[in-house]
Formats: sequence, C-alpha cells, structure tokens
Amino acid sequence: MGAVLATVLGASLVGCSSTGGKRAEERAKAAQAGRPAVSTPRWTFAMVTHAGDGDTFWDIVQKGAKEAAAKDNINFVYAHDDQAQQQAQFVQNAIDQKVDGIVVSLAKPEALKDVIAKAVKAGIPVITVNSGSEQSAEYGALTHIGQDETIAGESVGTELTERGRKKAVCVLHEQGNVGHEQRCAGAKKTFGGVMENLYVEGTNMPSVQAAVQAKLQADPSVDAIVTLGAPFAPTAVKAKDAAGSKAEVDTFDLNASVARDLKSGALGFAVDQQPYLQGYEAIDLLWLYRYNANVLGGGRPVLTGPQIVTADEAGKLEEFIKRGSR
Repeated sequence: MGAVLATVLGASLVGCSSTGGKRAEERAKAAQAGRPAVSTPRWTFAMVTHAGDGDTFWDIVQKGAKEAAAKDNINFVYAHDDQAQQQAQFVQNAIDQKVDGIVVSLAKPEALKDVIAKAVKAGIPVITVNSGSEQSAEYGALTHIGQDETIAGESVGTELTERGRKKAVCVLHEQGNVGHEQRCAGAKKTFGGVMENLYVEGTNMPSVQAAVQAKLQADPSVDAIVTLGAPFAPTAVKAKDAAGSKAEVDTFDLNASVARDLKSGALGFAVDQQPYLQGYEAIDLLWLYRYNANVLGGGRPVLTGPQIVTADEAGKLEEFIKRGSR
C-alpha cells in the first residue's frame, strides 16, 4: 500500500478552472456531478487514518472527503492501517511526495507525534480528524475535527441512567486507542449505575461475540452493553441472544445495519458523530487554508457530535444512511 500511495502522490498536478464565482447552487450541482466548483490550483491532499479493513465508519468519512475534494479541485489520496507504525509511514510517504495538505487521525498519538512534526516543519498544513483532539494543537495541527470523546461518553452515561439501567459493560475493541478509553471513562462518570470495561479482539468478530456472550452468562445482572463502533453492535446483539440475556445493546456510530436495528428495537440508541462531516470539513478546511489562510475552531476542536439517535431519528435519517452519507 505504501508503494501505491507513493505512486499516486507522485502524479503530476494539473491546473484546472471551472465554476468558481458562480452562485452557490450552481457550485453544488457541479460538485454532485464530480466537477470542481473552484478555479484554484489542483492541490494534492492526503488522508491517513487508523481504519481497519472493512470498517464502514471510515467509508463514510472517505465519502465526505471525496465529495469535498471533487468540489475543491483536489487530488485526494487515501491510505489506512490499524497499526500505528504503518500509519506513520504513510504520513512520511505523503511528506516525501510534497503533498499540499495532510489529514490524519490520532488513535495512538505518540506513534505519530514525530512524523506530524516533520510535516509541519516542511510547511505542509495538517488537520487531525476523529481521534486525538487533545494532542492536535500540541502537535502543530491547524485544528481538529470530530467529537469530544469524553463528552460523547458522558452523553451515553446520562442516556443509560435515564433509561433506568443499573449495570453496563463498555466493550473496547482496540486496545491502546485513547478515544475508546475516553468514551468509556466519560460514560462511567455520568452513569448512575455500575460500568465495567470489557476488552475484546476487534479484528476477530467470532471472538468478540464469544467474549460478550461469556460476560453476559457469567453476570446476569448486566442490563446494558455499549459497543464503540457500529460494526460491533449486531455482534453484541447476537451475543445477547445466545446468552439468553435481556440486556439492552447500544452503540457509538451509525450505519445502515444500526439504523435497521434501531427501528426494529434490537438496539436502544446510537451515538452519531457524523463521519461524513469529518471527512468533508477536513478537506474543505485545508482548501480554505491554502486558498485564503482561513482557520476554524479558534484553537479548539470543531465538533461534529455527539447526537443521540433513537428509533424515531433513525427513520428520519434513513434516506441519508442509504446513500452512505450518515
């Protein structure tokens, strides 16, 4: 993948002029048709994330980024790896290819600190996204786009309390991910009952199901399971059913499967951090910085969540979920 990234990033930049200066609705139509809506140079922006293979959350982030790139006349390059050292290597590749901007997630901040410093020193603007809000400014990024994971966790604890839950399990599927730890800690802080962490091997769904099922069988008093990613919610539902438990399953993040399960009652609620916005705004803000030296946030993260989504809200969002933008 590193070789592929280097090849794509090395492609020559081609100038392009199009519909810059026209009315907003005409710009929107051009973007939807895949044509640039601006006449700025064809800059290259690289996005490097900690996504694992098959993670539908990051598909939505990419969709937002690609649509913003099409509108902004950007050559968009994407690379991902759930191993922090490989992620850092992708960022280094982008630096070596002299890209015009970098978007990076900081699930494991320390592993990327030095390479981000190299990008900043090289004059490449960096925006962090999704994970690492606390380290973003310290590392020299222009801003961070995402949800405050502690606040998101606190919203979950409050919601569980309002639903009358007494004992919950927070399922962490990626050890060492600071955002995941913050979510569970935030939930525990505001939850009126008892909350325990359960660490699972997120790359092995049968193992995840077995671990959650075993926990529910060992402790029938657990009445809530909280997963930290949409792909893990249906697995937790299967584990609950297999264990014969009546625990409510709730989750962070939203996708088509989660929306269906919310409507059917298989899930209680989901916490949406609007990944489409994270990708779209990251590219758009890099373009604004290159074009007009604009920076949003005033030194604070630009928040895209949290939003508690229940069965009613899932129905209203169904159209957007089907097209892959929620």
